[in-house]
Amino acid sequence: MAGKTGAATIRPEETEHFARLARDWWNAKGPMASLHEVNPVRLRFIRQAVDSHWPAAAGSAKPLAGKAALDIGCGAGLVCEPLARLGADVTGVDAATENVAAAARHADGTGLDIRYMAGEVASLDIGTFDLVTCLEVIEHVADKRAFLFDVAERLAPGGLLVLSTPNRTAASRLLLVGAAEAVGYVPRGTHRWSDFVTPEELEALLAEVGLTVTALRGIAWRPGKGLHLSDDRALTYILSARRS
Repeated sequence: MAGKTGAATIRPEETEHFARLARDWWNAKGPMASLHEVNPVRLRFIRQAVDSHWPAAAGSAKPLAGKAALDIGCGAGLVCEPLARLGADVTGVDAATENVAAAARHADGTGLDIRYMAGEVASLDIGTFDLVTCLEVIEHVADKRAFLFDVAERLAPGGLLVLSTPNRTAASRLLLVGAAEAVGYVPRGTHRWSDFVTPEELEALLAEVGLTVTALRGIAWRPGKGLHLSDDRALTYILSARRS
């Protein structure tokens, strides 16, 4: 499976790592607890980005009604299901067959009609989408430029991309890789700090594939407030982008 450059973008060992976690993905107190904690913050940013990008629907309970959404690296569907509740016709893609199966089972149990597909996004004949989300994925791919080309190819004219990823800083190395994995907050082996991308690097890569960043926030933590959107990007950040 390859992007425009011909380089594979998905590492088999990354796929295997997350496939082993599939059965526990929806357990908010299990190995994916960190994703359950950050998900409301990510969804808050997505809603803000959607309202800004399509202001006519701002304030609506279903601002994505009539729109198609794609979540790349969907895991077991933590983002797909809220997007469906916002009215979108949702497709979730993940490299791990086990994750897609877990996602489909959970969606069936909640009565949501979501299309899930296993594989690399470049290899799937799925068309283009009004909204593309790609959250905590790019740090796990081998060829980031090729991957972002494939992501951009899925964005329809006038579409919106939302992407999040850890920043490559001393703080993220200490806390996201060292401390978080040591205490079990993140499953051991989840992150390679050298694969993290700074906001400046990511903005340049997005520009290369024809996308312009429209909003950028950090996701920070502090006592008494927990995880929240912030101007502090030292650990993780989330951005929106559109075609240049």
